[in-house]
Amino acid sequence: MGFHNRESSSYSCSLGENTPLLSKAPPLSSKFKTFANIFISIVGAGVLGLPYSFKKTGWVMGLLMLFTVAFLTYYCMMLLVHTRRKLESFMGFGKINSFGDLGYAICGPVGKFSVDAMIVLSQCGFCVSYLIFISTTLAYLVSDTSSALVLGLSPKVLFLWGCFPIQLGLNAIPTLTHLAPLSIFADAVDIAAKVAVMAEDVSVFLKNRPPLKTFGGLSVFFYGIGVAVYAFEGIGMVLPLESEAKDKDKFGGVLGLGMMLISLLYGAFGALGYFAFGEETQGIITTNLGQGMISVLVQLGLCINLLSTFPLMMNPVYEVVERRLCNYKYCLWLRWLLVLGVSLVALFVPNFADFLSLVGSSICVILSFVFPAMFHYLVFKEELGWSCMVWDGAIVVFGFVIVVTGTWSSLRDILEA
Repeated sequence: MGFHNRESSSYSCSLGENTPLLSKAPPLSSKFKTFANIFISIVGAGVLGLPYSFKKTGWVMGLLMLFTVAFLTYYCMMLLVHTRRKLESFMGFGKINSFGDLGYAICGPVGKFSVDAMIVLSQCGFCVSYLIFISTTLAYLVSDTSSALVLGLSPKVLFLWGCFPIQLGLNAIPTLTHLAPLSIFADAVDIAAKVAVMAEDVSVFLKNRPPLKTFGGLSVFFYGIGVAVYAFEGIGMVLPLESEAKDKDKFGGVLGLGMMLISLLYGAFGALGYFAFGEETQGIITTNLGQGMISVLVQLGLCINLLSTFPLMMNPVYEVVERRLCNYKYCLWLRWLLVLGVSLVALFVPNFADFLSLVGSSICVILSFVFPAMFHYLVFKEELGWSCMVWDGAIVVFGFVIVVTGTWSSLRDILEA
């Protein structure tokens, strides 16, 4: 491992493996817009599995793990920011726009490939969870009227393949600019649906007041950590967001405020869902809401949101794959092949929350904890005090422990389902 400076890494305008992913300087964002982008980048489908995670871990243990993961994620995001600033300002590097560029600057092609691979796997994992949620929810909504097999296929499988042509069309859209209206629409629907879910949770809790568990024990610790890590899924966006911030000195404060509010939102959503349904809490909280008109509209709204978000989450995958295999050229058949692959994986995953824990415990932990701490140590090792070195080392060790134990635990739960 070693640093690859500007002259040796071709951080210039020529296209190739070493070219930054963002070729044009984006317009600078105000603090409010930066905050909004942070919120959009982090809040995703992972929150829907938090009530079930709280059921397994206990609500006190679940909240403690959630807030701990939120703090560590923020800390590691800032490690990436400080590492990038150090390389650009004091070590003669050109513009480092992305996580992959940072990996190349520190570890060369191996570093860039490792980051790219983790981003591809994590983004595809997010999209698999979207398809699981959509197909499971739609199958639940029609369960009273059509639970029989059609052509030997269950309603869940039929809905998954029913969404497939829609996704082929949406994922054929070539640029994020053309996807922007979808993003705005998806965010509006998502916020309205989550507010409605929490309001319903409060109403149900006041009526039922089920018995609640506070601590679930060590056996579910890694499961809960995996779901919590998955929920904070925006590590790959922190460097582009900081690059676009107009007041970079205030970025850390804006990011901290965003992470604090998101963690409070997550904590409220997870706790209220568990408080409302107790031991009856399902892997996808919306399936607990019944089939009244408001519940149906909320669940359909969340399905529309994730259906619209799917091509946005796949865009980083297309960027990496087309850069490596197609010389940056748009490739429709490759995009459709990737959508097919994601759909096939979604077919064989039985439980939404278990899958969140698997992706969170493996890929997301490496991206969110291991790589930031390792990159920070490699760049600052000559000037770090013992306390900072211990922090970096502890985060890397913690990450690897979670990867091994959490992945094994989640795989066991999936296979036993």
